[in-house]
Amino acid sequence: MKPVILIPARMASTRLPNKPLADLNGEPMIVAVWRRAIEADLATVWVATDTPEIADAIQAVGGNAVMTRPDHPSGSDRIYEAISRIDPEKRYDLLLNVQGDLPTVAADTIRAVFEPLKDVDVDISTPVAQIHSDEERTASSVVKMIGTPVSPRRFRALYFTRATAPWGEGPLYHHIGLYGWKRAALERFVQLSPSPLEQREKLEQLRALEHGMRIDAVEVDEVPLGVDTLADLEEARRRLAGK
Repeated sequence: MKPVILIPARMASTRLPNKPLADLNGEPMIVAVWRRAIEADLATVWVATDTPEIADAIQAVGGNAVMTRPDHPSGSDRIYEAISRIDPEKRYDLLLNVQGDLPTVAADTIRAVFEPLKDVDVDISTPVAQIHSDEERTASSVVKMIGTPVSPRRFRALYFTRATAPWGEGPLYHHIGLYGWKRAALERFVQLSPSPLEQREKLEQLRALEHGMRIDAVEVDEVPLGVDTLADLEEARRRLAGK
């Protein structure tokens, strides 16, 4: 198996304009995310973008960037175009999609996403973290993974929801938006139309489940900070200054 890490990045953020290039202690945020992916020491890292300024920022620090179309509806579609451009010979068969607004993500979390893909039956992998606060249990912005254990700290995902679920006693798991893909699974996924539950919950991963694809989730010890607002950006600066 030969993996590659892809970081999709675009400028179209309404809450935090020009988010990928926002200053994080002297460097653009997209460069901080790229550094976290490099620290995983797992695979070649590429940033997939539709913005020349983002590509320039990555190339200025010696990184790889590939230009993609501006009209992609999701990061999954962007990384599919990216891998098709980078590797038309299909040498890479595992793809890790690291979101471009997670500048504090731990290298261990990125590495953990790779592990379930070693299973021949797994199409997609993703990390989760146990929920410990009542606020997260009920927040619709916190996506919950419902899964059945297959080994310690690993689950076969049965559903993802914004609701507080499953019902009853026991842990709840916060889904973290990183994905590992078998390349063949991504190729199939981008050809599928958005599914009913995907559209209802506004969760793209439900398209895969509704079409019978297997997603395994691996438990990690962090929920990386997603930067969506100026307050998030300030918190990211504080965390990275303490590294």
